[in-house]
Amino acid sequence: MAVSLSSNAVKLYSPLTGQYLGECRGHSATVNHISFNVPSSPHIFCSSSSDATIRFWDTRTFHQVSFINAGPSEEIFSFSFGGPADNLLAAGCKSQVVFWDWRTMKKAACLEESHIEDVTQVHFVPGHQNKLLSASVDGLMCLFDTSGDINEDDHLESVLNVGTSIGKVGFCGDSNQKIWCLTHIETLSVWDWKESIMEVNFEDARSLTSDRWTLGHVDYFVDCHYSMDENRLWVIGGTNSGTLGYFPLYCKSSQGGASTIGSAEAVLLGGHAGTVRSILPMSPLSGRITQSQGIFGWTGGEDGRLCCWLSDEAFDSNRSFISSALVAKVQKNSRNSRHSPY
Repeated sequence: MAVSLSSNAVKLYSPLTGQYLGECRGHSATVNHISFNVPSSPHIFCSSSSDATIRFWDTRTFHQVSFINAGPSEEIFSFSFGGPADNLLAAGCKSQVVFWDWRTMKKAACLEESHIEDVTQVHFVPGHQNKLLSASVDGLMCLFDTSGDINEDDHLESVLNVGTSIGKVGFCGDSNQKIWCLTHIETLSVWDWKESIMEVNFEDARSLTSDRWTLGHVDYFVDCHYSMDENRLWVIGGTNSGTLGYFPLYCKSSQGGASTIGSAEAVLLGGHAGTVRSILPMSPLSGRITQSQGIFGWTGGEDGRLCCWLSDEAFDSNRSFISSALVAKVQKNSRNSRHSPY
């Protein structure tokens, strides 16, 4: 488990025991994105930074083994591995989407006309590795086909106008055909990228979630999480005092009915004393973790705390528990809170 710090270092911990393993130093500015999904080796992870670099680190030695520099005065806010031959590394920079062949570290393309402000997110679509989604402060989400020699004239497939600065995006739906989108003014929308339409728009998402619990006003959203098994999507909201809630989204069906956000199905209370910035759910992702030892997940915040949360079931019955849905449901007559973290 990799954790980025305000000192620009990245520390590594065991997600099962919380044991500190070591740290990686090299970035000279804010670390914006970390990923273990590196196709070159299971021992390598990558980090991108406002210092214009993507750095490759070996988890066995904590040393940098390679890096890519986007150029002077650039910042790299997000990156993603994919492409038709799984050889592309895409990065979101200042109004640009840049591609490298990670095998040779040579630049493959640079798209400069689709966005006019910082590109905050780039993601190759799971199951559609030739498709790349970019999102920007300019309020646009762009979908590119990365087959062949990439250029904007021939490879820009669609543009979705969210209308306000985009913070985070992700995929949901049984074939990852839908996009959830969180903006910097805390609105939430869901789109179908195949049809290029917006399915639902929660402009009052904070008010809706705040009305669904009694623990204060939801001040911000941290992330969204999707369960493929249950085809369910949750938005995770937080308070300035550090409390978090997992709120399910109910999107209207073809039979009608209004789209809404439901009551919190899990609450993380008592761990943080400030704004929470990141969440790592514990589940058997890609078969890497077969036993989470009753750990619900990890959170990191501006208070400098890294909190591990235990599921109610594991705490009460002293047995191992894995939430296949990423969120542990709150049953009737049970506590609507997590136990104290460690």
